[in-house]
Amino acid sequence: MTNTTETAPRSGATSALPVYLTAAVLARSADEGARVGLVMLASQRADSPALGGALVAALMIPHVAAAPLAGALADSVRRRRLFHGGAVTLYGAGLAALAALVGRTDDFVVLFLAVAVGCLAPLLTGGLTSLLGELLSKDRLTRAFSADAVSYNLAGICGPAVAAALGTAVGAGAALTALGAAAMAGGLLLFSLRLRPRDGERTEPGRPRPAELLRGAAELVHNRPLRSVTWASSLAQMGVGALPIVTVLLADDYHASWATGGLMTAFAAGALTGSLSYAYRPIGEEHPERVVLWGLLATGVPLAAVPWTHNVALAAALFALAGFCTGPLFSALLASRERYAPTAVRTQIFTLGAGLKSTFAAAGAAAAGALSGTGTVALLLGIAGCQAVAAALGAGLLAGHRAVPQEREAGAARPLPHDAPPASDHSDPSL
Repeated sequence: MTNTTETAPRSGATSALPVYLTAAVLARSADEGARVGLVMLASQRADSPALGGALVAALMIPHVAAAPLAGALADSVRRRRLFHGGAVTLYGAGLAALAALVGRTDDFVVLFLAVAVGCLAPLLTGGLTSLLGELLSKDRLTRAFSADAVSYNLAGICGPAVAAALGTAVGAGAALTALGAAAMAGGLLLFSLRLRPRDGERTEPGRPRPAELLRGAAELVHNRPLRSVTWASSLAQMGVGALPIVTVLLADDYHASWATGGLMTAFAAGALTGSLSYAYRPIGEEHPERVVLWGLLATGVPLAAVPWTHNVALAAALFALAGFCTGPLFSALLASRERYAPTAVRTQIFTLGAGLKSTFAAAGAAAAGALSGTGTVALLLGIAGCQAVAAALGAGLLAGHRAVPQEREAGAARPLPHDAPPASDHSDPSL
């Protein structure tokens, strides 16, 4: 693995955040929208919803399975601008290829292609977020992570909406092609970021040793703050993953068909507002791991109150309030990963954490579907209880920890202020 030495942010780092956020929103919107676009495309062109479901599974499974390798490669590669920009651009090209091939070639071919495209997906989520610590100075990171959380919120809202609207208006093939073009545009923007090459040479370029693939996972087991926020937020995600199933049941209870999507939209809008609010006033930024645990508790309270409301508008308000609490929670989670992850495995920590959350969310959706016969009250109380149990788990895993950033413990260098002279590097600084 590269002997990494973190270099100072370039003097243009002030303008790096808008470029980064634009690229992140484009790439993540494509990733979110692809799940809708693939189902619509398989139905429209192949008259096979089953193929659509298989394609979504093929795209999503690598979000977890490929996370260790994707993170290890990102941590070891020397020219990060080329690596991350190329990966996002290639992801977009893969979506465009799927748009051209689904329903026109053998199903095995398109499923294999979907798996290959999905292997790049961890670099669109945690992989991109891990770059913020190298683009910005430490004093700007808390607000930057809040802004990055907003990019996830926007992608979750805009991606599926754009895919559905374009898929209905001009066809799912054109919709998926447009999403691919958006991802490619995001990749091209990443090429403009000033990410300096790492110092040192790898003994085996592009081929991390097996032990290197386990270093990030080992940190999630032994590093107390990372262990706490990772497993607590992942367990809580089981409840969040179950919410779409519960909203279907609530819509039937309230005799309001709009509530199926409306309640989740309220939750997403609340999360967006919470992230923006935390970006404006990041309370508790010195101890982000504590913000995560308090956010878990706060998220569960309004959800626990929903079963006792008999008004759909009030239920929507409670969903929005619960979503609002997840805004600071997610921002603080990202900040915790940056603060406590060792530099050499930082990207692995981000990609593994994102993959675990996706896995637990999928498990929550599956469990809610299997238990849907128990009724909305039991499910909502279970979801709320999941948040409380997750907070308790996180507190237990954190017990006895002193908040000392991993870089200080390891003696590694942190990013320097913008006016600090750049570290000596005779390579091309624009790569």
